[in-house]
Amino acid sequence: MTTLNINGEIHTVDAPPDMPLLWVLRDLVRLTGTKFGCGIAQCGACTVHLDGAAVRSCVLPVAAVGDKKITTIEAVGATPAGQKIQQAWREVDVVQCGYCQSGQVMTATALLAQNPAPSDADIDAAMAGNICRCGTYNRIRAAIKHAAKGA
Repeated sequence: MTTLNINGEIHTVDAPPDMPLLWVLRDLVRLTGTKFGCGIAQCGACTVHLDGAAVRSCVLPVAAVGDKKITTIEAVGATPAGQKIQQAWREVDVVQCGYCQSGQVMTATALLAQNPAPSDADIDAAMAGNICRCGTYNRIRAAIKHAAKGA
């Protein structure tokens, strides 16, 4: 049995230590906002926060989480940076198909929490690991800038 702090709630799960956090979240805890994309940490769809840092949950074994706090897309809006990012996402109308957007929002929120006034280069570097098949990259950058201005 593994005890996890997910979105401020304690969850005890029966998972093998090498089970990726993504599958613990989706299949055992039933938080399905975090998406499976590639399974090799290249697309960013599975991004969650571990003590505020953006991590790829598809390759992170649950045993590596320890007592760190996990935040998923379901709760990121409760943080100041998450509120700004989600509001900016709506105002800029970023989403097209939406599949990658939970990972995009999680990565953008971690960026804004660490750097409240990111440059284009900062945004490009932080978001480089997130793939959007619809190509909404210009709107993503615009939304991050909008959020940084206090959306």
